[in-house]
Amino acid sequence: MSKTLFDEFDPVSAKAWKQKIQADLKGADYNETLVTSTDEGIDIKPFYNADNHDYEFTLPESPAWYVTEKLYLENVDITIENAKDVIERGAESLWIIIPEADDKKLRFFEALKDDTTPLYVEFLVQDLPFFEKLDTLLKNQNKQVWLGFDPIHQLASSGNWFKSQKEDNEIFLKTAQFESFQNEIHIDARLYQNSGGIIIQQLAYSLAHLNEYLNLLDNSTLKLKTVNVNLVIAQGSNYFFEIAKLKAMRLLVNSLGNEYDFDIELHIIAEPSKRNHTIYDYNMNMLRTTTECMSAILGGADWVNNLAYDEVFHKRNEFGERISRNQLLILKQESYFNKVLNPVDGTYYIQNLTKELAEKALDIFKTIEAGKGFIHQLFEGKIQKKIKESAEKEQAKVNTGKFTLVGLNKYENIDDQMSQNLELFPFLKQQQRKTLIEPILEKRLAEPIEKERLEREKTNPSSKQNV
Repeated sequence: MSKTLFDEFDPVSAKAWKQKIQADLKGADYNETLVTSTDEGIDIKPFYNADNHDYEFTLPESPAWYVTEKLYLENVDITIENAKDVIERGAESLWIIIPEADDKKLRFFEALKDDTTPLYVEFLVQDLPFFEKLDTLLKNQNKQVWLGFDPIHQLASSGNWFKSQKEDNEIFLKTAQFESFQNEIHIDARLYQNSGGIIIQQLAYSLAHLNEYLNLLDNSTLKLKTVNVNLVIAQGSNYFFEIAKLKAMRLLVNSLGNEYDFDIELHIIAEPSKRNHTIYDYNMNMLRTTTECMSAILGGADWVNNLAYDEVFHKRNEFGERISRNQLLILKQESYFNKVLNPVDGTYYIQNLTKELAEKALDIFKTIEAGKGFIHQLFEGKIQKKIKESAEKEQAKVNTGKFTLVGLNKYENIDDQMSQNLELFPFLKQQQRKTLIEPILEKRLAEPIEKERLEREKTNPSSKQNV
């Protein structure tokens, strides 16, 4: 682009901008009026320019991203049919969730042996013989396959290991040697967002989570030089911060790999947060997930999976899944979100956010490591306590209306009735069982208000019912 147009204007310093702003404020305090403080401890300034850009680092290049479809592998025949259908309708990668080690489920992968669609296979079970059979089946197929086996997430989310720490670690080291899942580490970090952790906590806990596995590999006999890290992350509604979050995550993982002398290839699988989904005025969930998918794409996610607008309260249905997939296809094919690599490069605001988020997350990470590491602090309950404190602050903002959930605590439609429209139980379920640690629990912000409104429906039923 020609610089002739820009040469006609004199550069303006940050000092000159600030002086002009202060004059226009006519005596009002600059910081109190225009500077916003966030829960992350970051002050958002009213403007950013080259004068604010007092550091140098290279933001990792954003990859080309895949439209991802998540399938739960329960009924094999139905899942095969669904997989072929969603691929035909535009899905570019499949996220397959395996809830149990049943050899019959291997038939799904046999049925798709000639299909080259990349797969991310998430295991909700620990079973080495089943893993070995799947590895044998997949290693001869011409497709990219990522492994999703994460014992630490199992511990953090349920309170227990799959079997035991020793046995889970042994299985983890063995799967790292599989041909189809070579040198892979899986980090499911969605838990830290969906349970209420602020962004710097999400980054720090994800990094500390990863560090436990890198430690395990480093002290093993494998002596790896290259490590593939698959990070699954949830995107919240703070748009620019969420873009910077993924950028900061790549910087942090790269720095950690250098400390171990590992060459880390980071793959980010992103999906919208469940935390701000609502059952009332549920069409708002489409708007929430659209902007969250946008922040994932601009932040540099490799794969993006969308959530259906009715996922919280409806069983799997063709309409909800088609809409969620089409949201991504519109972003890619009609909004051209796949045409530019690193579209946010040169934005001083996002680059400053990236730097500040990374630095603050690194401070938390160092504190965790000084306290004997992530697993040790889970057993001490320190991680759970920090997340709970952040979640309670956020919940208080929703309850008082300082944080808006349209249709729930603002612009409420009093005729909106949901008690007869719930196919799934939409609230936090807590099972009474013996656990090694207190689990970190995902909880939606809307739950307390939704419960009150459902109770009001029982006592004062309306003639208007949603169908």
